[in-house]
Formats: sequence, structure tokens, C-alpha cells
Amino acid sequence: MLTDQHLWNAPRAERLLAGRVTVPGSKSQTNRALVLAALSDGPSVLEGVLASRDSYLMSAGLQLLGADIQPIGPGSVQVMPGLAHPTGPIECGMAGTVMRFLPVVAALVPGQTRFVGDEQASRRPIAPVLNGLRQLGVEVDSDRLPFSLNAPDRMCGPKVTIDSATSSQFISALLLASARFPQGIDLRHNGASVPSIPHIAMTCTMLADRGVTVVSDEPCHWVVRPGPIHALDDVIEPDLTNAAVFLAAALIVGGSVTVPGWPTDSTQPGAQFMGIAEKMGAMVSRVDGSMTIAAQGWQELRPLDVDLHEASELTPVVAAVASLARGRSRIRGVAHIRGHETDRLAALEHELAKLGVEVQQTDNGLDITGRGADKLHGGKFGCYADHRMAHAGALLGLVIDGVELDDITCTSKTMPQFPQMWANLVEEV
Repeated sequence: MLTDQHLWNAPRAERLLAGRVTVPGSKSQTNRALVLAALSDGPSVLEGVLASRDSYLMSAGLQLLGADIQPIGPGSVQVMPGLAHPTGPIECGMAGTVMRFLPVVAALVPGQTRFVGDEQASRRPIAPVLNGLRQLGVEVDSDRLPFSLNAPDRMCGPKVTIDSATSSQFISALLLASARFPQGIDLRHNGASVPSIPHIAMTCTMLADRGVTVVSDEPCHWVVRPGPIHALDDVIEPDLTNAAVFLAAALIVGGSVTVPGWPTDSTQPGAQFMGIAEKMGAMVSRVDGSMTIAAQGWQELRPLDVDLHEASELTPVVAAVASLARGRSRIRGVAHIRGHETDRLAALEHELAKLGVEVQQTDNGLDITGRGADKLHGGKFGCYADHRMAHAGALLGLVIDGVELDDITCTSKTMPQFPQMWANLVEEV
């Protein structure tokens, strides 16, 4: 955490919002597209690529593994595929996609590859992916960062069984590169229900767009045959989970916020925020490719009971909004977010309570009894090096005096310009 002189005073909204926010590209799509381009059968151009710490780490890791990734314009890169033995360790930071996707890519390169990350990254679960690689003949010396893997000259397979109950990324990681495995993959999940299923659908759709068929004729079972991953020039959608924090601002302040470039049909779980906003009292409209939320402010918010198992990244934003709605709200189905950048349930319980919110963890979520913004008070809001926690704190600061975030820089993970974008939204008339 930062010292007091680095505290970020969350801007207070003094008037109804009338904002229009252009949201950067999807982190999930960006990092999947980079992996697929690096493993494809020819060069490709990606447009709308997110510029953030997570995407930088993914690009840097893929380049260490043999790809050539060059910027050719704002938000645009050209990827020349390639595989080579890395000359140094691969830095994962706190990026779940990097620490889970790139070991599978590294398994295609015979020899040893070292993976390192931020101090907190050692607490993020990764064992199911590494166990899957072990079943393919890869040697791995640990189940946590840092670790080294030693890939054989030829992987075995194709049958792999893992427990992906704590993250859908374990499934996506093995599927993304599986067409390059000598025998493809016959992948099964054995465990409790998989969270964030739309992210697996995103992976399968992006593979299909590149000529790779994922057959899933029964639940929790995916089969990919070996073959090429065709090169594809692609355009990345705006990140709809990042968009949710800006749209939520209209819910609690009142007025309207518009996000242009909203996809007509998206596999991003963040798209589910529109239905949540409607249940809480917002008017939602999509006109000419732009999504708009209009609302009356926190005084008119309705509490809700919602299962966010498929869209758990929305939990901090929804929890912040629910804290301002008079009445009891329940967020369910998100026990797995205890293993995200931080234990998000414990962090939300602690930080919301510090501001006067009546909140407690359940076995799979949060119970929040909101009393309105006028019953809450300011204070330091801990971010735990977690960009989604910072989004929650920024939202509360719009309508509560004196909310100070201890680490706004953690938003660089997916939105480096977030502090300025947030200030612009509050100041825009």
C-alpha cells in the first residue's frame, strides 16, 4: 500500500452526470488474440489492442517465446508467429491470463522455462493448469509462482482431466494452444461448477474464427483435434467489465453515461451489467452502437439478489452500488473470487465496513444491507493491488465525502488512464 502522501482523493460528483466514455479494448480478448496470433500459421494485425500492464506482460512473454509483436499504430499491432526457447524468465506480474496461458505455450518449446511474478501472485491459483501439463508429459517443479517447467521433445496426450472450479482460465489456457499439441486435447473438468463460463465461450469462438473446432458434446468436456491455427486480422471489442464502472456512476449519481462501440452480440461477461442496472432502477438503451444508462441517483436505487457466477468480475462494482441502495442485497455464486488478485470477498467486506456499510461474507458471496449514501462516511479505502477494488472505491467516492484510495496506480493493470478518465467523467457537463 502507498503512504499517506500518495492517497488518491476520489472525486466527488457535484452535479448529474452527462458523460460519454470511450473504453479501451477488452483485456480478455486482447490476451487471447495475442496468444492465438503468436501460434498461428501466418502474420496478423490486431486492432483495438488494450494498452495496459497485463497486455504488455503478455506481449513480452510471447516475444520471449519466439513471436515478433510490433506496434503499427494507435491500438494496432502486427504479430509474426514463432516459437523459440526463451532467453530469460517470463514475468507474469499479477496477470492471471499470463501466468495461466503462457505455461501452455511454453510447453510447446522443448527445454526449461522459468516463470516469475509479483509477490502477491504466489497466492493466485494456478495448479490445475500445471497439473494438466504434467498429464501431457511436462515436468513442473511447483504449483505456485515462481516455478519452472521442463517441456519434453514431444508431448503425450490427448486425455487431460483437471479441476477448474476456481477459474475458467484453466480451461481456456489448455484450449488456446491445444491445436498445436501433437494429438490435440481431450479435456475434462472434474469438480464443482466452473465459474465465468462466458469466458470459455469467448475462447471457443475465437478459436473457431481461426479454423479450430472445439467439440463439446457434453458438459465439462472439450475436444480439439491437432491442426493449424489460421492467421486472422481481428478487432478487439471494448472491455465491457471496465465499461461497467463508468455506467455504474450514472446509477449512483444520476444523469446518464454513454459508452460508444458497444458490440451487438458479445461473449464478454461484462455485458450482463446491463440487466443488473435495470433491476436496480436504471433505464438502459442501445442506439447506433452506443450503450447508455440513465438513472435518478442512489436515492432511487433498488436492492437486488443476483448470482454473478458467470460474471464474477462485476462483483466489486455491484457491491459498491448495492452499498448505496436502501435495503438488503445479496451477491451469490462468487466464492471463487477469493483467489483473484486478492481475496475479493474479504477485501470488500473489510473496506465497505470501514465506510459504515453493513456487510458480511457468506459461503459464496456477500450480504449487504444498504442505508443510503447519507448514512456512510469517508475514510481510507484499501485497493489490495486490485484494479476492481479501486473501481469500487472510486464509485463510492462519487457520493461520499472524503473517500481516499491507497493505490489508484493498480488500475494500470487494465486501464492505465483510469484516474484521468474518471476525473473527466465527473467534470463533464
